[in-house]
Amino acid sequence: MNSLINQSRPPMFCPGCSHDRSVRALDRALGNLQVGPADVAIVSDIGCSGLFDVFFSTHAFHGLHGRALTYAAGIKLAQPGLKVVVTMGDGGLGIGGAHLLAACRRNLDLTLLVLNNFNFGMTGGQFSCTTPPEAGVGPGFLNCVERPMDVGSVAVAAGAPYVTRCSVHEKDLAAKIQAAIEFEGFSLVDIWGGCPGRYMKRNPASPEHLEARLKELPPLDGPVSKNSRQEYGRRYREYCGSAEFTLDTRGIEPRAVRPFSGRREFVFLGAAGDRIQSAGSLLASAAMHAGLHAAQKNEYNITVLRGPSVSEVILSTEAIDYTGIECPDVVVVLAEEGLGRRKDVIEKISPPCRVIRDSSVEMNLPGEQAHVLDVNFKAYGIKKEEKALSALFLMARLGDMVTNEMLDMALSEEYSGARLESAKDLRNRTSDIPLQLS
Repeated sequence: MNSLINQSRPPMFCPGCSHDRSVRALDRALGNLQVGPADVAIVSDIGCSGLFDVFFSTHAFHGLHGRALTYAAGIKLAQPGLKVVVTMGDGGLGIGGAHLLAACRRNLDLTLLVLNNFNFGMTGGQFSCTTPPEAGVGPGFLNCVERPMDVGSVAVAAGAPYVTRCSVHEKDLAAKIQAAIEFEGFSLVDIWGGCPGRYMKRNPASPEHLEARLKELPPLDGPVSKNSRQEYGRRYREYCGSAEFTLDTRGIEPRAVRPFSGRREFVFLGAAGDRIQSAGSLLASAAMHAGLHAAQKNEYNITVLRGPSVSEVILSTEAIDYTGIECPDVVVVLAEEGLGRRKDVIEKISPPCRVIRDSSVEMNLPGEQAHVLDVNFKAYGIKKEEKALSALFLMARLGDMVTNEMLDMALSEEYSGARLESAKDLRNRTSDIPLQLS
């Protein structure tokens, strides 16, 4: 039998820790299954149970406390051929309780080993969701006023099709883990053990004591017939195979002439209702019609019809790895709210940056930092919700960063009917605005 234990980082726990038994049992189970290092992913979170991912020479993922099942779900869906084993302590299980319920309901082919030692051992022995009320723990009496959670019963109630509850001292622990891994669907093994560093200093956790406590509960040892059903991943793939997808993956075929080479950065600063995000999207779409890469990052409050609205757009002939604005080439300022939110953008302005500003917005731009086009949109009959698109038409008239050809293609793609005609009318009205950069 081959061992998958990481020989360069062999398991090490506190003397007498039950987790060591679990590590060895899991290794024997994987050996019996004759799987190789590339066939297994160990997923863990914070705590002593989180050491498992480094103790095995397999794929591994170490995540946030209580979230291990979420990462494991993504890994299993992306790589259905992997044996995905999740290790969590009772602490992490309590923190991520909703994820446990979701895993039980979903029935994705994962194996969860709950290393249940009835306390937060790594952080000092605080009580967890499984600490008995009579136990002595760090925070004093608090565990006495809460009812401990029976992990196995909760899993069964939530729909888990395979649940085992056992002591870490059981001779056939490796066989129990192996059977859980072999089960097609979500399987949970609640392994009771002791924490000599914290819990066992004040509380009994001998093999006999654990066995006696386990006998007080309904036995759980494998498949739960009432929760038996098709595994989630298999069912998911069957649905995908028969579904009629409506997602358009054709992409945009470049047909317009590209106006520049390199990278250009644009910032739209406005308020809710200014259609700032729409203008940013239209600019990005126009760029893609010219074969440019485009990235858009939006910022706005959750409030409706009030608050700032900001859109940052990067266009480049090269792939865009970082979406943050470094040195804007064009800043469109349409409302005090957006200007107030992103004063840092104004500080980054340097020649030859171009600023298109609604003349109603007061703005201090010290020194010769930019070419400014002040526009009294209202005087040209341009409404609040039209100003951002009008600013795009002004850019197109300048022609060095976006062109009318690019915008026409984007408008035809994004708009239709009365909305498209309204946009064309807006372009005619914008054409009356003089291009006088200061």
